[in-house]
Parts: sequence; C-alpha cells; structure tokens
Amino acid sequence: MRMAFFLAFLLVALGYAAWRGGGPERAMAAIALTMVGADKMLHAFVPVEFASLDTGHLAIDLFGATATTLLALFAHRFWPMCVAVLHILPLLAHTSRFLDVEIHPAAYLTMQVATSWLVPPILILATWRHQRRLARGDSEPSWYISSRRSIPRTANR
Repeated sequence: MRMAFFLAFLLVALGYAAWRGGGPERAMAAIALTMVGADKMLHAFVPVEFASLDTGHLAIDLFGATATTLLALFAHRFWPMCVAVLHILPLLAHTSRFLDVEIHPAAYLTMQVATSWLVPPILILATWRHQRRLARGDSEPSWYISSRRSIPRTANR
C-alpha cells in the first residue's frame, strides 16, 4: 500500500512538472520517470535482495545521482541542488553495504528509499514557484549558459 501511495504521489508530481514546469522541472520529471522505469524493469528480471550489495539499484542510483547533479550544475534554480543530494544519499547505503556486510537488510532498504519520498513535494513546489514567477511576469532563464558574449568587455581590450 505504501508503494502504491508513493507511486501515485510521484506520478502526480511528474505530470504537474511535465505539464506546467520549466525546463529544469521537466528534466527532473524525465530523470525520475527513467529511474522508475529502470526499477520496474529490474524487478521484472531480478528478485529483490537486500542481504547483499544490490548492484541493480546501485546502477539506477548512480544514474540518478549523476543526472540530478548535472541538472543542479546547469539549471538556473536552487531546488536541483537539494534533489541531487537526495539522490547521492542512497549511494551511501550501497557503500555501507559494500563495506559492512553485517548491516541489516531492512536498514539497507530504508537507506536506499527513504530520501525518495522528498522528491515529489520538492518537484511540486518547484513547479508551483515556476508558475508564480511566470504569473508575475518575471523573466528568469531556465539554464545557465556560458558564452563569451555574456562577459562584459572593458575599454582597454
């Protein structure tokens, strides 16, 4: 029941972000959807096992941490930094499992999934704030774009 509630909550957040979000919010929706799809495919072929290092979820978590870190680096928003941290934390679970094989399987599972519950409300709030900026007429870029033209030139050059 808990998993169904989480997936429903996540799908609402992803749908809202895809429908009303800016570029970073839509990118986060795509990242999360990719991770959920990869998780479903993993469980279709590999039984869930938390008694040893879970290499399938490690791969999914590495993708999530890398993708959200890149999002945080290029998005002209603050919230992707928080989401990147939330996706890096499960890597600590895998590291803990790798270093200490005596960690309880329930603790390993909790360390992997607990932070994911914070992603949907952050994404909903980020999309709502984006809509508020648009309603106020604020013009804020979605992405940091480096270019030589954006560097002011001085008269001495």
